[in-house]
Amino acid sequence: MKVCFVGIGSIAKRHIRNLSELCKERGIQLQIDALRRSRSSSNDLPDSLKNTYTKPEELPTDYDVIFITNPTEYHADMLIALHDHAKHFFIEKPVTSLGTLSKLDNFKFRKDSVYYVAGPLRYTNVIQYLKKEIDVSCVNAVRCISSSYLPDWRPGVDYRQTYSAHKDLGGGVDIDLIHEWDYLTYLFGMPTNVAGFSGKVSKLEIDSNDYAIYIAQFAEHMVAELHLDYFGRETLRRIEIYMDEDTVVGDLVGGKVTYLKSGKVLDLSAERDIYQKKELAYFLDEIQKEEKTQSEIINAMRVLKLTQGIID
Repeated sequence: MKVCFVGIGSIAKRHIRNLSELCKERGIQLQIDALRRSRSSSNDLPDSLKNTYTKPEELPTDYDVIFITNPTEYHADMLIALHDHAKHFFIEKPVTSLGTLSKLDNFKFRKDSVYYVAGPLRYTNVIQYLKKEIDVSCVNAVRCISSSYLPDWRPGVDYRQTYSAHKDLGGGVDIDLIHEWDYLTYLFGMPTNVAGFSGKVSKLEIDSNDYAIYIAQFAEHMVAELHLDYFGRETLRRIEIYMDEDTVVGDLVGGKVTYLKSGKVLDLSAERDIYQKKELAYFLDEIQKEEKTQSEIINAMRVLKLTQGIID
């Protein structure tokens, strides 16, 4: 399998490590190239890189997969520019920035290609358990929160210089924490109505949104609340599911599922690489199927619009 990574940041390096392990387990010979801003050497570049390019037009046209892992604002442009250079695409979340989303609205996706947009929290043990064990028809309400402190996200990096801090680079908690909308729609489908507001209230030195709060209705029998912020000093990532017989709490940080009424507690904790490796395994399985579907990228575009309170 011949692949190319567009951008070699921390998430790309994690994908390269996991992809290398998966291909070794499956007996797949792997070639990894990179498209980055400069060919200059770096001590922390993966040893497995074979060729490095600095311009899209330099890339060969026979890649099996291109991984688009550069800053969000360039995702749509890279997909369009490199569309004839690869059979399939793995796009880091979100699918693109709000300002460039319209470029994909009428884009002609190939019927025999896979366009996968990352949603790794789906593959955590907690979300997989809820997907299998919770009867959606019995859910009355859901409350979701993702709260963390932006300056702690990337140790050793000035948070004010990251894309998260700048709206024009695709930053903002409503976009950065799109994971929550992704797994909510994975569990319960698309809402029929959504309202929300976002802005900045903390003393963080950023010009992007540091909070976003939503209320959504799913069909007629279920409502949901979603809270996202950049300023919580204790990391919380939790979903509470309110049903007639019990309330189930999924703790994605602690890796636990708790039934509040019955007292049942399940320890489903696992290393981060495990669920991100599961996501890559799913992607590899998808590209090997005879019938392909564009539902992943179409869904990702709809989820991005949800962050702005738009039902598509």
